[in-house]
Amino acid sequence: MKQDVVAPSPGESVTSGILAVWLKPDGSIVEAGEEIFEFESDKATLAVPATASGMLTHVIEEGEEIEVGQVVATIDTDSANGEPASAETPDVAHEPATPPQPKETPSVSTAVLELADTHDIDLSSIKGSGKDGRVLKKDVTAAITARKPPEPEPRPEPKAPKTAPGPAQPAAAPIAAAPQPSTPPSQMTKGDSRETRKKMSSIRKRIAENLVRAQRDAALLSTFNEVDMTRIMHIRKQYGEAFMERHSIKLGFMSLFVKAVCRALVAFPELNTRVEGDDIVYNNRYDIGVAVSTDRGLVVPVIRDAEQKGFAAIEKEIKDLAERARDKKLTIDELTNGVFTITNGGIFGSLLSTPIPTPPQTAILGMHTIQKRPCAVDDEVAIRPMMYLALSYDHRVIDGKEAVGFLISIKEIVEDPQGLLFDL
Repeated sequence: MKQDVVAPSPGESVTSGILAVWLKPDGSIVEAGEEIFEFESDKATLAVPATASGMLTHVIEEGEEIEVGQVVATIDTDSANGEPASAETPDVAHEPATPPQPKETPSVSTAVLELADTHDIDLSSIKGSGKDGRVLKKDVTAAITARKPPEPEPRPEPKAPKTAPGPAQPAAAPIAAAPQPSTPPSQMTKGDSRETRKKMSSIRKRIAENLVRAQRDAALLSTFNEVDMTRIMHIRKQYGEAFMERHSIKLGFMSLFVKAVCRALVAFPELNTRVEGDDIVYNNRYDIGVAVSTDRGLVVPVIRDAEQKGFAAIEKEIKDLAERARDKKLTIDELTNGVFTITNGGIFGSLLSTPIPTPPQTAILGMHTIQKRPCAVDDEVAIRPMMYLALSYDHRVIDGKEAVGFLISIKEIVEDPQGLLFDL
């Protein structure tokens, strides 16, 4: 028998996505639980396992938009042992011929309809490249691109004015013609080694939409401070080896900053908020997002109830979330409903930046690279490992006083970590 494989529901807010890549070819034998394709939504890319063992038959091609619950493949369970199932021959010899039906426009996704409507494209005039002639988004985009504006009529050459004959003048030096491109512009978009065109992924598009929306809808400001990392670096050096032996995980900076953020949010609850219409909603939880860079874009898995966890537990969870983010194993629940985000551009060498909070969050903390700089310490110049901190916040709900106070609180906790260790 044949069993349908459908696009999964990664979360309540996700209704569609892209079948990014088939991990198993059409006609191959798969085992139950074996990953067969990647489903790319606007939140994350998930590897979807087979629900049964048997022969896999693709119904949807790579790159097509799919709705949650849509059938993307079938698995013939009679072929679980690697032998093709006997063909089922339906008894159609005595069935009356069905009269031909008028041709209809193949079903299309909502995104395709909206794109076609925006650019006034007649879908019935497009030959779809999807399964059974289904019109894909790329087909509509190609139809839009194919439209060329009418070429302007050439302007007549201005005639030289008639002048009375006069004394012969020396011949003017010839004017050098403007350099022409070696390749016509119309040909430079195809096959030109100086350009490479790559389609934007769904995740990258969603990141762009969210960041643009954040800047459009929020009154974003940033405030800065710097923190002396001497003491925390000394603690890592002194206890790092014992910490590793005890917990089988390295003692990093991020666990300290996560704990510092939790404590500072208690003191400044205005930063633990979100805006819903005309209401300011105060979160009574401390679910902290930690930004992780992947080959598909930046994702922010969330550490739930971070204030209740120790340094070792936080370090292990960060490592696990980061590894599964890069392997596309995260669930939507692990990527949503964070109240505050920490991003560390310092791992890439960034000295200073202004991060953008992801809606509906109203604030984000940016860590940066540690750099040795001369500082005034007890009225003397000393070389200290310093880090710039940046706090971007929504000025609609957070005033400068609270933002500055929050960042100073982070600075004080990091520069005196013993107080955090002993809950002082």
